[in-house]
Amino acid sequence: MNKIFGTAIKCMDGRTHLPVIEYLKSKYNIDYVDLITEPGPNKILAEGADSARIKSILEKVSISIEKHGSKVVAACGHFDCAGNPLNEQDQKMHLLKSVERIKSWNLPLDEVICLWIDENLKVCQVI
Repeated sequence: MNKIFGTAIKCMDGRTHLPVIEYLKSKYNIDYVDLITEPGPNKILAEGADSARIKSILEKVSISIEKHGSKVVAACGHFDCAGNPLNEQDQKMHLLKSVERIKSWNLPLDEVICLWIDENLKVCQVI
C-alpha cells in the first residue's frame, strides 16, 4: 500500500511542527509530511533576495514531489518568528507572495496553500 505525502515549507521553529503536520494529515488525508525548514521561509520566498536559499528550497520540494509523490505544498508562517519578525498581516502578505513563487516553479502539484500558525498553535489556512 502506497503512503501519501504532503510537503510543508516552514520555519525551523519546533513549536509549529506538530500542528502543521496534524493539520495537513487531517485536511488532505495524507500519511506523512516532508518538512522543509528555514528560519522565516515566507520572507525568503516572498522577497526573493537570497537565490541560493530559494534554489535549495526548490530542490527539496522537487525531491518531495519526485521521490515521495507529494501533491500538496503548504507555505507556512507563524507568530513570534525569529527569522521573519514582522506582524501577522505582513507575514501573511509574504505567504501570498510565497505561494505565487511556488506556483511559478510549474511543479506537478494539485494544490499550493499557505498556513498561519497563531500564538495558541492553531493552524488556519490563509488560501
